[in-house]
Amino acid sequence: MFRRHVLVLGLALSCLTVCVVARQAVRNGDPEAAKIKNPVTATPESIAAGQKAFQTLCAGCHGKDAKGGITISVIEDRGGTQPPDLTDEKWDYGSSDGEIFTVTKKGVPPDYFMAPWDGRIGDTDIWNLVNYIKSLSAKK
Repeated sequence: MFRRHVLVLGLALSCLTVCVVARQAVRNGDPEAAKIKNPVTATPESIAAGQKAFQTLCAGCHGKDAKGGITISVIEDRGGTQPPDLTDEKWDYGSSDGEIFTVTKKGVPPDYFMAPWDGRIGDTDIWNLVNYIKSLSAKK
């Protein structure tokens, strides 16, 4: 009976470890996330919806122009990376639509300074955000 409990506990810990590792954003890009295709065409309507969502949900950290530069004290106190410029060519977690979608949806562990939006907004809203963010770098 004891061995069965140890085996079950070991399997549970292994599953938990795999789940945590699978959820983590991959610095310098995520080849699996990069394979995800954007199902929402970057129409003017999608970009406008993304801009509206960005101003409501994201501008507080990334700035109304998406250029970052905002210092968030809790991140500073804990030694984290401040919200980045989303209009430049440097993307810490990949610049493909799928990678941006995944980081927005799942957040960036372990501290989740970039919080996950999964369950708070729908996938279509996240794809609209992706289209808007991508449109910003296209304007440069």
